[in-house]
Amino acid sequence: MAFDSNNTIANADIAKIGIAQRGSLKFLEQALREYWNLGQNNVLCWSINKKGISVLMAPHYFLAQFSSSLENIATKDRLDALNGRFVRELIAGKRQMDWVEFVGTAKRFEIEPTQIDLPVPIGKDQLVLQTIESMVRRYSISYVSKRAVLLFDIVDFSLFSPFEQTSQLSSLSYSLNAAFSKMLAHNINIDFARTTTGDGFYIWNRNLDAMADTHLFQFMLMVMANNAVAQSKAMGRTVPTIRTGFHVGSHYEFYQAQGVNPTMFSYIVGEVTIELARIVESAASGQIYIGDFTTSMPTSSRESAFLIEVDSGRFVERARKHLASLKGVELSGEGIESIHCFLTGETSVVGGESIHRFKITDKHGLSRNAYNLRVNIQMTQGRPILLGSNTLSNAADRVTGGTMRTSREK
Repeated sequence: MAFDSNNTIANADIAKIGIAQRGSLKFLEQALREYWNLGQNNVLCWSINKKGISVLMAPHYFLAQFSSSLENIATKDRLDALNGRFVRELIAGKRQMDWVEFVGTAKRFEIEPTQIDLPVPIGKDQLVLQTIESMVRRYSISYVSKRAVLLFDIVDFSLFSPFEQTSQLSSLSYSLNAAFSKMLAHNINIDFARTTTGDGFYIWNRNLDAMADTHLFQFMLMVMANNAVAQSKAMGRTVPTIRTGFHVGSHYEFYQAQGVNPTMFSYIVGEVTIELARIVESAASGQIYIGDFTTSMPTSSRESAFLIEVDSGRFVERARKHLASLKGVELSGEGIESIHCFLTGETSVVGGESIHRFKITDKHGLSRNAYNLRVNIQMTQGRPILLGSNTLSNAADRVTGGTMRTSREK
């Protein structure tokens, strides 16, 4: 009984675990649900013992006492700061601990461990241990220090009738699913998750491998291309006009209670979702904003590649080198010949690019930097698909203090 990347049971792996262990895992799931108590408590960590496993359960408000440290806000109490950093590392990493570390954590936070005796003791089978680890995460809060996230926002959503709103959300949802299917068919590893904003979706890649952010960037382009094709064929106001944001940052992940069980789908909230909402709020119809971030990327697709730190400009440069893998993907019966994307600015006489970085000030008076992305998708037949906007138009009155950064194609 293994869990897939969405923390649900993966049927293909069930047969790999013995019947007795499957029974123990089912018993463990029921016990965790009982101690979780509709979301009243969260699992911090767990450890194997001779009778089963021990878990540290803490009230849902437990993490609140470390909120300053968790958000990197200076605190006068050194012990609180150390405990806060420890908690963040705990919920960001693997939850299974060896017994000594587990007991030490329990003493540190003065939490009495909860013992769960199982019909069959847990052995050292890695599939069983991975299943428990995934199971535990559904009853806890996790922290991801750096992940790419998309925001698709439907323009003027509140002005449409309820039926039109439903149709537009359905259309955008189809574009997500169609892009996912096409990328899988071309062996591009994307396992996307979504959560609705009411008038759009936050999207992220559940995978956290070295290429995860690049694959999400490719996914963004495929979704927007599918939406553009749908717009060209739409009758009435059933296909949305969207504005888009792409950013990399930190977030927390949790599972809401649905009835008496945690949902099988996770939700995210944090620095990256807040920044995206404020960036996209100032974007014009059809615009694509890229946040100002740093992330890690592999130097190549070879196994010998190593990770390097890149900023937003370098990320786009390197990501577009992988767009050739989308050649041949069909959109409305036509194949993609090539994709070129770039951050807008000016092209110099020596072939370099001067990229504009804009400062966006929101309604709260808070500022952040962003970049404007354009995309040109050449098709095997017919006209190219152009995405993004070359000007800031409606966003211009909120964008101030433009700066310049030079970037050259490698």
